Amino acid sequence: MDIMLAEKMNIFVRHIYKKRAKRYDLTAQLYYLFGFREWAYRKRAVEKLKLKDGDTVVEIGCGTGLNFALIQKIIGENGKIIGVDITKEMLKEAEKRVKENNWKNVELINADAAEFAPSESVDGIITSFAISLSPNLETILQNYFDILKPGSNFVVLDLKVPGNFWGRFKFLFLPIVKPFAVTDYHIKQKPWMTIIRFFNKNLYNVNRVELFVGYAYIISGFKK
Repeated sequence: MDIMLAEKMNIFVRHIYKKRAKRYDLTAQLYYLFGFREWAYRKRAVEKLKLKDGDTVVEIGCGTGLNFALIQKIIGENGKIIGVDITKEMLKEAEKRVKENNWKNVELINADAAEFAPSESVDGIITSFAISLSPNLETILQNYFDILKPGSNFVVLDLKVPGNFWGRFKFLFLPIVKPFAVTDYHIKQKPWMTIIRFFNKNLYNVNRVELFVGYAYIISGFKK
């Protein structure tokens, strides 16, 4: 992708989430009005990591830290969460959540995941409704795959356009997700196909679960 176009896309995403950071959690809950059970989907995604006490987990595009409590219940105080996000304002909200819960095992990093990956090997990688917005999706997938320990799981929870009957109604779905930086351009790029291809090529025991009549999905697999 053209470097200038990629940077413009990143600026756009940062701008949108800068504005929405303080209200992000509340807005996400409102999606339940449409039958989109985000919390339940996040819980299923975290379960797919198959973590244990003491594990270290990276969350790409951690946002306000909505997944942190789910992960903490499993890894305990001996584990560690590394949250990476491109938007400072979202991380400020995540930091508030960390302080309110007195978590001492969370490291927050403000960075573009395409340009940064932790140096340490990790026991699990998860991302929720985040990396599909990146213009450098393949770079992110490869960089984080490289730090995943053998036998550990990589999990993506994200949006897509279904290839079934319900896909005909994407014109109704787009206005709902546009406030979160999902544009016609993103949809035309079909980032979910890039993610699926990467998983099928590089990971084992790949499993994909369709959610919300195919407009969301969880894909998981482990590194051999």
